[in-house]
Parts: sequence; C-alpha cells; structure tokens
Amino acid sequence: MEELLPPGARVLRVSPNLPCVVQEGAMVLARGRHAGNSEAELLQTLLEACGQCEEVPEAQVDTHTGLSGSGVAFVCAFSEALAEGAIKMGMPSGLAYRIAAQTLLGTAKMLLQKGQHPAQLRTDVCTPGGTTIYGLHALEQGGLRAAAMSAVEAATRRAKEMRK
Repeated sequence: MEELLPPGARVLRVSPNLPCVVQEGAMVLARGRHAGNSEAELLQTLLEACGQCEEVPEAQVDTHTGLSGSGVAFVCAFSEALAEGAIKMGMPSGLAYRIAAQTLLGTAKMLLQKGQHPAQLRTDVCTPGGTTIYGLHALEQGGLRAAAMSAVEAATRRAKEMRK
C-alpha cells in the first residue's frame, strides 16, 4: 500500500474493532517503513481513549482482524448460546442474556487484570466432580475449541485475501 503514496510518506496502519464505540476496543497499529517512534507513540496514546492498542508487525494485522474484528461476532454467538442453554433450563430470556453478557465481561476483566493464562482461570473454577468440569466435557465433545480456532483461522485467511 505504501508504494501508492509519495516517497517517504509516514504510514501507520490501524485495525480497530467494534467495541471501540464503548471505549473497550482491541486495536493494533503497524508502522510503515518511514514512520518513527514519535508518530507511533502519539497514535497509540490517542487510540487508547477507545480501548487497548498494541503495536504489531504488519504481518499480524490480518490475524488481529480474524481474532478481534471477527471475534466480536464469535463472542456474541457464544454468549447467545450460553443464554439459550439457561433458557432451555427454565430461566427467563432477558435475565439469561444479561447474566451471560455479565459473565463474559467479568471473565474478561479478570483475565486482563490478573494477567493469568485462560487455562489457569478455568482450572481455578473447576472443582473435582463439580458442575464446571461436566460442562467443560460437554464443550469438548461439541468441539468448541477446534471450532473457535477454525473460525479465527478462516477469518484471518479471508482478511489476507481481501487485502490483495
């Protein structure tokens, strides 16, 4: 893309996601070959008003699109499925959707604030023979982890195709 600009143009590529509208976005920026530290730091500071912003190599911008840009829809699908499980078990739908969303929010905050690996938090929630391990087993049988990984991979590949 830089080859279309005047020689020496300072380019910073930004990839935001939809939660920026509530100041909880996940953004990345990548520098072009002529952009310096001061430009990158200024843009990062400005963008952090909309959420988290990290500098990455250009090669990771499409992966960010697959993970975080498309990930918003993936998380919504998961939140909806969690709530529908509760509705199936007799919980009123409005309550189920609110609790599912709050569960996602609280879990995300714990992961970010504690800096833990998700597997550690998952382990902390499990008790021997308890409800969580039975539910996790059902998720594994349904292929949740493989499906989520494949979704990010598919979205990333499509982002790369669209860039060409």
